[in-house]
Amino acid sequence: MNFSRLVDPFFGWVVVSVIVMQALLEWTGVEWVQWPLMVALIFMVGMMAISAKRGGRIFLFVCAGLTLAMVLVNDDWQPALQAAIVKTGFLASFFSALAVLREAASASPAMGKAGGFLAAQPPGRRYISLSFGTQIYALLLNFGSIQLLGTLALASSKDEPDEEIRQIRTRRMLLAIQRGFISALPWSPMAFSTAMAVATIPGITWLGIALPGLGTAAILLGTGWALDTVFKPKLSPNAATPKRAQSDLHWTVLLPLAALLVVILLPVLALEMLLGIRVVGIVLVVVPLLSVGWLYIQFRDAAVVRARMVNYVHKELPAFRGDLLLLMSAGYIGVVGSSVLVPLMARAGIDLTVLPPWLLLIALLWIMPVLGQLGGNPILTLSLVAPLLPDAALFDLDPTTFAVAMLAGWALTGLTSPFTATNMMIGRFGGIPTVDVGRVWNRSYFLVAVSLLAVWILIYAYLIV
Repeated sequence: MNFSRLVDPFFGWVVVSVIVMQALLEWTGVEWVQWPLMVALIFMVGMMAISAKRGGRIFLFVCAGLTLAMVLVNDDWQPALQAAIVKTGFLASFFSALAVLREAASASPAMGKAGGFLAAQPPGRRYISLSFGTQIYALLLNFGSIQLLGTLALASSKDEPDEEIRQIRTRRMLLAIQRGFISALPWSPMAFSTAMAVATIPGITWLGIALPGLGTAAILLGTGWALDTVFKPKLSPNAATPKRAQSDLHWTVLLPLAALLVVILLPVLALEMLLGIRVVGIVLVVVPLLSVGWLYIQFRDAAVVRARMVNYVHKELPAFRGDLLLLMSAGYIGVVGSSVLVPLMARAGIDLTVLPPWLLLIALLWIMPVLGQLGGNPILTLSLVAPLLPDAALFDLDPTTFAVAMLAGWALTGLTSPFTATNMMIGRFGGIPTVDVGRVWNRSYFLVAVSLLAVWILIYAYLIV
């Protein structure tokens, strides 16, 4: 116990130092920061390895094996290894910085009130309210948005006495939440998907992918709403009349949510446009500062805010050890794996430029959902595939088209892969096996959405950019 009380705060402050150094690297570009950053990351991995569970240890063994393979097949392995380690720092710092925002949001009663209002909407408005609202919550809470709104959805339907009606209502609400969450992945500056795309695919910025990402989100949202409206389940003849829940909440409870959206997005937009800093670096600075300010607005007491931030460093961050290890390992495996594959592909004479551009884009859309069925983490897949892609100019394409295709695939993976956190959480709330969330609940939605997205990606690549 005493050992843990000593190690946990030390681990937390090491993570804070990683955030600071990663932000310094993003904002200034000074290369010497990479060396203390790598030392801090090695400390982090060592402390996480000590308490790693079976899954974490397997990831570490894979990392070690791929590192050895890279040394053997890649003559230029030193800079590749350095790049892989720095990439893990980006992942750790981005995750930890966003966790500060979740800390502030979890203390806000306004979040619960706004979510309760969305869940209490009548059937005609409930799906679109929840799916659109979940996008905004995803900016603030990430996966916590599914946890919060899923809990509120179950609470709003538990008073329905008829079992059939309750199950139908719960399923429709949970699907609205899940599809709303994944529709934020192609455009949100707070999502790992967009951050990874900007960090991995050369020549793109968040501003460059945000607008087409919103187009992808509109397709995902619109498809879900249309299918829910047209093919809503029919009640059996002997079913009772549905009980309509009444709420005394007014639409004004959504105003704090809208204000937070503006407060977060404006600095991101302004700083990227004015200074040209990557969205990753902006988030590492802006989000913690806004989170501290939000906490102060809620408590009006600097001592309380300071105590909560110390608790975040000493207890919350150490509690994320397992998540951080898997996250960092996935990114490392992807980067090192691509460094192994690039020379092997060159020796084998594999040339992706012989593919028709439209076929490559469709393949990029499908590769994540397919690998997701085999347990492929989207972070690992993007880190692995993106470095293998030829220069987009060789296909007369803009590099953002690669990002739009892969981000759409990332979103669909969140619907279909039984190994993703989204499906696990929805399955738990719905009381069904995780595999059924993707292959039963979302099967028709996936087939329609992937077809529409394929058309959208080709239209964007050939007619818009």
